[in-house]
Amino acid sequence: MMNITNPSREEIGKILKNSKRIAVVGLSDNPQRTSYMVSKAMQNAGYEIIPVNPVVDEVLGVKAVSSLKEIEGHVDIVNVFRRSEYLYEVAKEFSEIDADVFWAQLGLEDDKTFRFLKEKDYTVIMDRCIKVEHALTK
Repeated sequence: MMNITNPSREEIGKILKNSKRIAVVGLSDNPQRTSYMVSKAMQNAGYEIIPVNPVVDEVLGVKAVSSLKEIEGHVDIVNVFRRSEYLYEVAKEFSEIDADVFWAQLGLEDDKTFRFLKEKDYTVIMDRCIKVEHALTK
């Protein structure tokens, strides 16, 4: 029973245009993984990518942090590549760092997480690929 509504494509385009820093939760250092391919494409498009993964040292030439709270400075988008059952945990941490947009990657959505973030008035995007949306809104 999902009542998840994403911003319009136009709004998503604006978000991507105005964003610079993307923290990627669950970013793998394996070039075969979707998280790596998507993040590399976004990095190539000019975004600063911050890998958030406690089990890797660095990805795409950037030192990884083990949690969102370790990131210094403002984060525009938190792009999450973790299974849906972990989204709520990530959302709780997200709400503590004052980032702008919580973005759950294609195939990921969770009603409880969505409600939790909307109640706090955050912009939430779920079940969308940031790389695809970026290509569509250029």
